[in-house]
Amino acid sequence: MRYLDPKADLTFKKIFGEHKDLLISLLNALLPLADDEQIESVEYLSPELVPDTYVGKNSIVDVRCRDVKNRQFIVEMQMLWTEAFKQRVLFNASKAFVRQLDKKRKYEFLQPVYSLNLVNEIFMKEYPDEFIHNYNVVHELHSDEIIDGLHFTFVELPKFQAHSIKEKKMAVLWLRFLTEIDEQTKEVPQELLDNPETSKALKTVEESAMSKDELLAYEDFWDKLGAERLLFVDSNKRSMEEGRAEGRKEGLVEGLAKGRAEVARNLLNMGMSVEDISKATGISKDEIEQYSC
Repeated sequence: MRYLDPKADLTFKKIFGEHKDLLISLLNALLPLADDEQIESVEYLSPELVPDTYVGKNSIVDVRCRDVKNRQFIVEMQMLWTEAFKQRVLFNASKAFVRQLDKKRKYEFLQPVYSLNLVNEIFMKEYPDEFIHNYNVVHELHSDEIIDGLHFTFVELPKFQAHSIKEKKMAVLWLRFLTEIDEQTKEVPQELLDNPETSKALKTVEESAMSKDELLAYEDFWDKLGAERLLFVDSNKRSMEEGRAEGRKEGLVEGLAKGRAEVARNLLNMGMSVEDISKATGISKDEIEQYSC
């Protein structure tokens, strides 16, 4: 049996954008929801967040849904990490939040928006043992004081190890599915086959279950991702080189300025007039006069 990588755009949307039961299972497993906040049913919403005016910015997420409590959930699978991704996540969640109300509805009707973001890169290297990061709008001094409305969860998939989560079985199974299943998989872990949700997800990403057009779209995704990664690496390399060149330039300018100042001080100590020193070094008279203080 040959499987396709579930992290690819086509397969990820096929699993969680077409099977509500799998989406609910994933959200309940990875979001920090209390027992009485668990999601029971959802309806899919358009992944396209269209702006209210033509000058606004259009954006598309991977999966968006709403539950019976009118809470919204946005799910993104991100293969490449950039700092701009955090801003995009904030933008999309905020747009979903504010567009719940029209002019006639009251603020009391606003319901929370949860944003679940699965990232296939490590972006918080200073915390090697933490791979799930939850964010809320909290009081600066009292973190238990929360303004309910926007909730963000980021998962660094490469950091995950099966023993990292012991209290939530489904979280372990979904993260194993996302990190262990790909085109190189020769033997699927029995735990994934035995669980109804992950077993169903495995059938969804079987190569034999894909149409010819879907397989072409799948290959096209990896081609575009490879090109994007090369551009990203090249851009970072050029930025570093430009930064080093600018640093050398600034260092040279600073060195020349210090050299002229030292020459000016020496000439001043030798008794040369301030006017002549200014002509010789290009330093203003006022600055030279300060050297004598």
